[in-house]
Amino acid sequence: MSSPLAIGATSAVLRNLLDNGLIDAGAAMGTTVTVSAVAPDTIDLDGAEAPLRLNVFLYHVTPNAGWRNAAMPSRDARGDRIANPPLALDLHYLLTAYAPADFQAEILLGYAMHLLHEHPVLDRAAMRRALDAGPLDASMLPPAFQALAASDLADQVELLKLTPAALSVDEMSKIWSALQSKYRPSVGYHVSVVLIEATRPARSPLPVLSRGERDPGTGRDRGVQVHPDLLAPVTTLLSVEYRLKQPAARLGEVVTVHGARLDGAGARLRLSHPLLDAPIELPVVPSPDGRRVDFTLPNDAAAQAAWPAGLWRLSLRATPPGSMRERTSNELPLLLSAQPAIAADAGLGLPAATVARTAGGVTVVLSSRPQVRPRQRAVLMLNGAEATAAPRAAATDPLRFVFPATLPANPPGQPYKVRLRVDGVDSVLIDRSGAAPIFDPAMVLEVPA
Repeated sequence: MSSPLAIGATSAVLRNLLDNGLIDAGAAMGTTVTVSAVAPDTIDLDGAEAPLRLNVFLYHVTPNAGWRNAAMPSRDARGDRIANPPLALDLHYLLTAYAPADFQAEILLGYAMHLLHEHPVLDRAAMRRALDAGPLDASMLPPAFQALAASDLADQVELLKLTPAALSVDEMSKIWSALQSKYRPSVGYHVSVVLIEATRPARSPLPVLSRGERDPGTGRDRGVQVHPDLLAPVTTLLSVEYRLKQPAARLGEVVTVHGARLDGAGARLRLSHPLLDAPIELPVVPSPDGRRVDFTLPNDAAAQAAWPAGLWRLSLRATPPGSMRERTSNELPLLLSAQPAIAADAGLGLPAATVARTAGGVTVVLSSRPQVRPRQRAVLMLNGAEATAAPRAAATDPLRFVFPATLPANPPGQPYKVRLRVDGVDSVLIDRSGAAPIFDPAMVLEVPA
């Protein structure tokens, strides 16, 4: 593969190809031709004796669609480098002819296009000759050209292919307008593909000696295990179901996990939360068919501090039947809501919520189940109005919300419906235990007028 110098090396090879070809055409032109690879706006067009010039300008670079996903990802799930996928690029050039006399620009452009037509592929020998200083002293060449010899362009897997690009009048006009230069006879070319690859050390796995579990006595594998169904062949979690089809779970409720191949010895659920240093593991007993696991979230005083609300990651660890190694399933999200304590709960030591109206607004102070940690973002909603909790020093401190004095009025005789959102997870407000869903009558607050 090539190094990052490959783009510049491609321009140098094109300029060398055109320069050598136009030397032979010098007699037809009547004079020598200067071949350059600079931006058109840097070319002096006001000189009294401006020489014939052919300019190659790289005006656009695009990813190559064919090579873009040809290699494996560069890093694994742990962030370790496992491969050096190439950066595959297509180069778009603008070939422009400059001449002071009649017909010279057209003749020059015709010779150049014929030359590129006869060389649709840049072979490796031509690239090496173009980038090699040859008999000259390398120190005599510009520093930029000296660096291009180390591009390894001739050693990449793909050869460089030259194709004329059909640019419409509108596209050509936009290009020259962006260059802020006077238009000259031009044609576009597409060069594909330049492969730039890193040389950083990567990991290469050893060949596979066995498939599946190995017998400790013979050392032979058991071969491919076939399951006569369409389920996943390994322990797989498919969905999490909350009580009464609610959008989130509450402490003390039963949560059902559906999946495939959940049966196994020592099955336990592993629950991780960003605010916990270590995951929580709960022993479970899967259903006989291995497609379901039920577990109950704790609801004691210890759970108030140990189970923060928000988004959890849930997985299952077990030793499958016939295996000697413990396996870990995929992960699913588990949403745990924090329920606002409207009424006092003596068992958990939660006081009743208080509401006070002052000149500065409406202040609501309440606790929640489970506790909201200081690093978590809590938002209280009274009907459609929202307020963010004030900063706190400890999780045991009550939540304090201040609503504006212009809190939207509620219909006479009706309290405000309360929702508590912690880290994006709303508390459960709808009661689905009846024939039709209703708002939970316990999740309301009276706001003094």
